Amino acid sequence: MRQRSDARQNMVQAAKQLIRERGYHATAFSDVLKLSAAPRGSVYFHFPGGKTQLVIEAAEAHAYEQVGIIDSAAEGADSARALVERYVDMGRDGMVASGYARGCGIAPLVTEGAEGEAAEIGETGRRAFSEMTDRLAFHFVAFGVERTAARALATAVLAGVEGAMITSRALRSPGPYDSVRDGLVSHAVAVSPKDSGRGRG
Repeated sequence: MRQRSDARQNMVQAAKQLIRERGYHATAFSDVLKLSAAPRGSVYFHFPGGKTQLVIEAAEAHAYEQVGIIDSAAEGADSARALVERYVDMGRDGMVASGYARGCGIAPLVTEGAEGEAAEIGETGRRAFSEMTDRLAFHFVAFGVERTAARALATAVLAGVEGAMITSRALRSPGPYDSVRDGLVSHAVAVSPKDSGRGRG
């Protein structure tokens, strides 16, 4: 049973990596099998829903990972400003470490029209981005930002990081992350209480 579970998890992680690097349409089952070292017969055993099921689970895994990254960034921050800085810098450092090869595990499902092949894929993308935005907003509220402003800031952070990811990869430079961080930090400071740097108690 563990071998079966490991094979399934390895395929999900492989699909997530390939979608981040190549996109949705360029990710084939054959590539997932090669990267995950899973037996060919395991494809429809573990994913009877085919590629749709696999990419949905890969997107969900990416969202879960990102929520964990947001929580990690918040744990080491003492204000909304610090959370923004840490979260953007973590994305920047990850992009540089990947040699500018890493993209988003969810965006290709939206930008490549995957929803036209299966409505569930589009719903998964919307839910994943919503979960990430909700988590950022939750932490901003905990740092004293008013709820409506926290939601707007969270939306701006996620949109900014997604944009920086694309332009940084295209330019092969961390510069876009730095510019986005500066703008988002100014926004965070503007909507934060004056004593927000003292932390959450």
